[in-house]
Amino acid sequence: MNVAVWLERAGKGFGDRPAVGEGTRVVLDYAALAQRAARLAGALCNDLGLKPGDRVAVVAKNSPDYVTLLHAIWHAGLAAVPANAKLHGAELGYILEHSGARVCFASAGLDDAISPHAPKSLERLIRIGGKDHGALLKADAVAVTQCDADALAWLFYTSGTTGKPKGAMLTHRSLKEATYAYAADVDPVAPGDAILHAAPMSHGSGLYIMAHVALGGVNVVPESGSFEPEEIFGLFHHWNNASMFAAPTMIKRLVDSDADCDPSRVRTLIWGGAPMYVEDALKALDRFGPRLAQIYGQGESPMTITTLPKADIARRDHPRWRERLGSVGRAYSCVDVIVADSEGRPLPPGEAGEILVRGDVLMAGYWNNPDATAASLKDGWLWTGDVGSFDDDGYLTLKDRSKDVIISGGSNIYPREVEEVLLEHGGVREVSVIGRPDGEWGEVVVAYVVGEAAPGELDALCLSKIARFKRPKDYVFIDALPKNNYGKILKTELRQRDAGRAEGGR
Repeated sequence: MNVAVWLERAGKGFGDRPAVGEGTRVVLDYAALAQRAARLAGALCNDLGLKPGDRVAVVAKNSPDYVTLLHAIWHAGLAAVPANAKLHGAELGYILEHSGARVCFASAGLDDAISPHAPKSLERLIRIGGKDHGALLKADAVAVTQCDADALAWLFYTSGTTGKPKGAMLTHRSLKEATYAYAADVDPVAPGDAILHAAPMSHGSGLYIMAHVALGGVNVVPESGSFEPEEIFGLFHHWNNASMFAAPTMIKRLVDSDADCDPSRVRTLIWGGAPMYVEDALKALDRFGPRLAQIYGQGESPMTITTLPKADIARRDHPRWRERLGSVGRAYSCVDVIVADSEGRPLPPGEAGEILVRGDVLMAGYWNNPDATAASLKDGWLWTGDVGSFDDDGYLTLKDRSKDVIISGGSNIYPREVEEVLLEHGGVREVSVIGRPDGEWGEVVVAYVVGEAAPGELDALCLSKIARFKRPKDYVFIDALPKNNYGKILKTELRQRDAGRAEGGR
């Protein structure tokens, strides 16, 4: 089944209901959205001559057009290549070339950034909202292209923090499974319910568009086109029963904002993309009440490995509540998840190993990268590269990426464990722990800290909470931690920076 049929059906069954909003206004109802997507699909097929399986890139800031573009691409039997609008033109040029996209729709200004780096394989670069785009929307509508469930639907490019980004091939089957999992395990949607897209629609937030289309919800984009807590609170007040997906840093900004917010207007605040520290989760729960949910996933298993639902996060009376708050929850209903040793053998609860996942939601592999595919997909299992452990109740706690584990004197040290302790100090706003090469110990623990705290106080705090060998041997105070466009802390960059400090003498 082509996922575009969800919009086709919504156009008939929810025709006069709001479908897409911008700020506080309704931009399109479902009848108009379905017709608009069908016309643009007709233009892609007939005017631009694209064939089923061809790739169409979307390099755009969040906008109402994003919903139409994705569904038009699928309607025509094509594969969408959403790319992060914050990337450099050269980085976008690489994605366009690697994906072999024949057409690219780009926001105003981004088309100019792409032009000098556009590959020869790109036949058309179309400005969203421009004259050419408007002409395409006047084409004759076509019926939804029938396609196999294993046909490519979305090329999901990884953030590429350790090299060139890879394109995870998400099929129509993958997107269906992810959509079902969202509605069943995280955030049930009723007709008229809204979702606010303040996080990039090219990635996590965009994957939740489909559940709201299939179930008659409203996809809403902030009018500012960015994340501003005061505006977000206003949108929660305006739209019915609204949810939002956000990175932990965004949730933190909402908590710290002085703007008024009635928590009863919030359906669900879902965080993902990186773990939220327990201290930050506690503050968010105090501010918003039982409306928080967490998801853990990767582009290769889109938003669907484990989830910590609202009921678990809010259950303060459970004897292991705080421990569960530090976990990423239990496996989604659509996947199997194990923690395994280097040979893929399942490990018992309490033992740390690599997290493996399997299910119909997984990517089909990496686009034009058989070596990376073979390294990540083995016997039906996705090897995530993340390290974690289960407890006896099936709750998974992330330790770190396997490459981030510190080995000091032959002992494994998981940076997040140390970070959680350091964040209990009132003067520590943010922290990231890395390993520094050491001739005697192999590596020693180093903490990069944003805030004001005496190293002696941090030492004492660590010694009261964790083993002595896990205590940082050095504290480096900086104004801000390096992060990528999705708010993830770049430990690779910190290690490079730390190596420079070592060479220059500390």
